Amino acid sequence: MTGSKTEKASLNKALWAGFIGGNLSSFVKWGTEVPLPPRTPDRPSPPAEMLRDFGIDVRGLVYHYSDHLVQGGVLLVHHLFSIVFALLYCVIWRYEPRIALWQGVAFGLVVTVVFHGMVLPLGHWAPALWNLPRAEILSETIGHILWAWVIELIRRKFMTPASEPGKTLKA
Repeated sequence: MTGSKTEKASLNKALWAGFIGGNLSSFVKWGTEVPLPPRTPDRPSPPAEMLRDFGIDVRGLVYHYSDHLVQGGVLLVHHLFSIVFALLYCVIWRYEPRIALWQGVAFGLVVTVVFHGMVLPLGHWAPALWNLPRAEILSETIGHILWAWVIELIRRKFMTPASEPGKTLKA
């Protein structure tokens, strides 16, 4: 393969890994919120607040499944977040493999701090990190760690160092 074809094949692998990893990890992240609900029942979820601020009525973005009311708009925001960040993770790994530190756990921790410590409070979608209940911090941290780890597992399946130009396997 020529350099250009090798580069394109590498990018395609990263995009597929990110897309599949983002989809799977979205369900993992959402699944951690069942046994470890991140918010008290009186607080709306940050994705619902975001959508409202953008003028979208989240009450119209619901559906019923197995006699449960599912917040479709919130689900969509969570899912798109997961896909976008998984795509970024896999593409960045091509240039900076240290993003996979601790099998992706470091990435999950950084995302937790950046979003729950900065982005959400700045948008007034959640309290400042120091005002969050411990249960919410624990739930979000565990959820993001498992979420990022799943992305890394999928990335490893699609993008082995031997298949990537200039990459070597590190312990």
